[in-house]
Amino acid sequence: MTYVLHYAPDNASLIIRLAMDHVRAPYRTVLVDRKAQGHRAPAYLRLNPAGLIPVLETPQTPISETGAILLWLGDTHGGLGPAPDAAERADYLKWLFFTANTLHPALRMMFYPDKYIGEVHGNALQAGLRGTITDALRLLEGMAATAPAWLPGSGVGFYLAACLRWCALYPADYDRSWFHLADFPHLHDLCVQIEALPATHILQAAEGLGPTPFTTPRFANPPEGSAT
Repeated sequence: MTYVLHYAPDNASLIIRLAMDHVRAPYRTVLVDRKAQGHRAPAYLRLNPAGLIPVLETPQTPISETGAILLWLGDTHGGLGPAPDAAERADYLKWLFFTANTLHPALRMMFYPDKYIGEVHGNALQAGLRGTITDALRLLEGMAATAPAWLPGSGVGFYLAACLRWCALYPADYDRSWFHLADFPHLHDLCVQIEALPATHILQAAEGLGPTPFTTPRFANPPEGSAT
């Protein structure tokens, strides 16, 4: 089976691309054209009624939700975190769901405040979210400081690297001086390790992310599609 990854450049689908290339799972990609509202098209909504990116088509069913896809890929192919019977499994799951349920939603609200609170109060929401995101990153920095052996090539590691990239870049028209990766040295080291992986080199070429997509990111220049 060749999986089908419905993706847009520099969206959460990059996390799944990293994971699949890391475990060498066979897949092909289908661009979701965000500028043309491809994620709202009827055919896409049949795959994911929430209209979010990514979707991974598998032999069993289309899977959405980044954390769920990572967990399914890891259980199906291995190599993305501790095995189900490993002693470290509970710790891995804790941080995977913390990233998916706390950090990622806060970033989404930061990037698209008008979808949650309207344009009038959007700046106030973004200001408040700085603290929420920073607090979450401090907890994750503490986890990274313990140097769990499973972290660099795991679903958690890939998820975190993407979130840290987005903290540095988005929203494009918003003051991002509140975030500095150097304030989180262990997370910085994690990004360095992930940038050295072959899967990251594939991602860089596929989505035009530049030579250091996580430590010193720049806006994507993809060969097809756009990030927003």
